[in-house]
Amino acid sequence: MNILDNRIIAILRDVDAENIADVINALMDGGIKAIEIPLSHNSPAAKAASLRTIQKSHEIFGDQIFLGAGTILSPEEAESAADAGAKYIISPNMDPETIKKTKALGLFSMPGAMTPSEIADAYKNGADIVKIFPAGNLGADYIKAIKGPLGFIPFAAVGGVNLENAGKLLQAGYHMIAVGGNLADKKAIQDGDFRKISSLARAYKEIADTAI
Repeated sequence: MNILDNRIIAILRDVDAENIADVINALMDGGIKAIEIPLSHNSPAAKAASLRTIQKSHEIFGDQIFLGAGTILSPEEAESAADAGAKYIISPNMDPETIKKTKALGLFSMPGAMTPSEIADAYKNGADIVKIFPAGNLGADYIKAIKGPLGFIPFAAVGGVNLENAGKLLQAGYHMIAVGGNLADKKAIQDGDFRKISSLARAYKEIADTAI
């Protein structure tokens, strides 16, 4: 699967290995198969736990999902994520060496950027799609303006995306949206209410499928 085949990515930040399978199953029930598991940088142990969660997800679901790793800050982390089973690499920043390493590993690259210069540099260095963060705060008008000179670059809206603005962001020109806590609801996970996550997934999927 190509990363550009997707219109929505679910960001599973701080979802522990104990709950990860139930959350992913709930998302799949709602029609979402692109999953991002971010690396935690709180401590070496936390980072290792994140990589184990990526590996566990890959072992359980295989090609049933399109699995990526987020918050990747270095070429070394990109390689570790690839070894764990990630098929694409997402970063909060635009680091040319991480992009190049990602592509050398045969993975898809989604670095973060905001200014036109950062966006153009990310694409020039091999990004498949550029993540605009925080897209929800910047609003739809921002991407409309950016796409004037840079409309040939695919963009992902990340940060502050919710049910109220998801459709507007996609209609404004984003190729895809990535949604974290507004989709993988932490209270629902704590309560074991995975049907709520499936319901939210269906709602976001419907928006993504119908936004033009």
